[in-house]
Amino acid sequence: MPKPIRLNAFEMNCVAHQSPGLWRHPRDRSRDYKKLDYWIDLSKTLERGLFDGLFLADVLGVYDVFGGNAEAALRHGTQTPVNDPLLLVPAMATATSHLGFGVTVNLSYEPPYAFARRMSTLDHLTGGRIGWNIVTGYLDSAAQGAGKPKQTAHDDRYAIAEDYMTAVYKLWEESWADDAVVADARAGVFTDPSRVRRIRHDGPHFRIDALHLSEPSPQRTPVLYQAGTSPAGRDFAARHAECIFMSGPSRKVIAPRVAAIREAAARLGRDPSGILMFTLLTVIVAPTDAEAQAKLAEYRRYADPEGALTLMSGWTGIDFSKLDPDAIVQHVENEAGRSALENITRADPDRTWTVREVAEHVSIGGIGPVIVGSPATVADELEAWVDETGIDGFNLAFAVRPETFRDVVDFLVPELQRRGRYKTAYRKGTLREKLFGGSARLPPDHTGANYRQVWQAIEAV
Repeated sequence: MPKPIRLNAFEMNCVAHQSPGLWRHPRDRSRDYKKLDYWIDLSKTLERGLFDGLFLADVLGVYDVFGGNAEAALRHGTQTPVNDPLLLVPAMATATSHLGFGVTVNLSYEPPYAFARRMSTLDHLTGGRIGWNIVTGYLDSAAQGAGKPKQTAHDDRYAIAEDYMTAVYKLWEESWADDAVVADARAGVFTDPSRVRRIRHDGPHFRIDALHLSEPSPQRTPVLYQAGTSPAGRDFAARHAECIFMSGPSRKVIAPRVAAIREAAARLGRDPSGILMFTLLTVIVAPTDAEAQAKLAEYRRYADPEGALTLMSGWTGIDFSKLDPDAIVQHVENEAGRSALENITRADPDRTWTVREVAEHVSIGGIGPVIVGSPATVADELEAWVDETGIDGFNLAFAVRPETFRDVVDFLVPELQRRGRYKTAYRKGTLREKLFGGSARLPPDHTGANYRQVWQAIEAV
């Protein structure tokens, strides 16, 4: 039986996400990012298309590497201004019944004690449809906004993240027993104090001595997403992630990354098939190939090359404003994100990229490929990606919002369903149950599940 294809929508609470300049398109609603009706309408469209989730990216800093200041980011609207993604979720959850919500929160600037409560609250309010994209940050501007002189070194950020994860697992999994809340009106007891434990965590980076403030939510720990593809990021993902987002320009680049993470997970005792892999794509689909190509040509008239280089400068830590447009782009190691530039410079050993070509590539869909064509043409491509790389689905970026997602729902989803490669109904239950089946809680082979054992040990005495 062919592997089903999964879809997430890749969005951000800002103007220009992955396609800078397209906010100027006459059919684009990006300027409505600060209006709830835009997000409610989008969530309804995605649920109509049986998307697994709406994945909300976020960044706490400004893309100020290009030109050495924030002027280009402000001028072009490249992920600036940007609002909090978490505040959108309750409104969209009220308007939907099944759609999952993956929210990006940077643990470098979020105390684990308060953050754990916010995620438990969202898990309660959504009926267990919340996920957390674990990120460690890559912008000096974000660190400076949080009172630090610069970002922490790349691999050190993952060491801090390990301690952070231990702290939040203890809060989510270990503090409250499942039966702690008795709500006994006759006895006047809402919570049995003997079934709530004080968490004491004394790690190398975080200390906690407190009760978790929320009673157990449907999933306890939110579904865990992660997007690191550096060696440190892959190790972290293999240990913690349930869903992994990656980006790469071709199937031959993505396939070994998928295999490496699954192999690392297996070495840690996890079921490698129990991790869902999603790769970044932008789909431009229309009833015919000619119409889709015409739509792409129309979109390109609004693309913003300097806005694209502003993004790339932030992603890579390289000031592209200092480079000649015809200069060859070379790979450079630094403390920013390490996969964006590698996707360009190391993707194809037989090709070199100029700065001008990078700008054109990134201006629609970011660093991911753009698939253009009729429903049949696009479905053929998506099937090839899944079958040849081992991924489970796609994180779909938009060019024009919400038109890109509406086209996918109206044109592509029916074609995938006709081929038996896409679901025709949602599973019941929480986001974790919809994605994996089984329990609403972390699976037994996940490192976070170990923190549940404290109650099993107490009950065994």
